[in-house]
Amino acid sequence: MYPDNLRYTREHEWIRDDGGTCTVGITAYASEQLGDVTYVELPRPGAEAHAGDALAVVESVKAASDVYAPVRGRVLEVNKALEERPELVNESPYDEGWFFRLDDVSAAEMNGLMNADVYQAFLKGLEA
Repeated sequence: MYPDNLRYTREHEWIRDDGGTCTVGITAYASEQLGDVTYVELPRPGAEAHAGDALAVVESVKAASDVYAPVRGRVLEVNKALEERPELVNESPYDEGWFFRLDDVSAAEMNGLMNADVYQAFLKGLEA
C-alpha cells in the first residue's frame, strides 16, 4: 500500500526522486482521511519552497487541507490534470494523482524523511 521507492512526511506527503526532479503527492492514508477530493489548488511553477511550506490545497467532501513541501526546492511543474479531475488524488495517489514536481532538492533532506516501513509504523502509532 505504501511504495518502497518513496519517502514520507508526518503530514502524509510522499516524495519520489525521479533522477534530477522529485514528484510530490499525498499518501493513500491522507486521501482516505479526506474522503472524495473535489478541488485542488496547485502552486505556481517557479515558486521557491522550504520544507514545511504550504504549497497546494486539497478540498474534499470532509475538509480542506494544505499540501506541504516535504523538502526545500523549486516548483518545476504541476499536475494540471488535477484541475479537471481532482478525483485522481483518491483513485491513483501514487501515479496519476501527484501534485507537483520540485527541482534543486537537497539529498540530505530527502534522506531525513521516513521510508515506507517507518511511515507504516508511524501510522500504527496514530491509530493507538
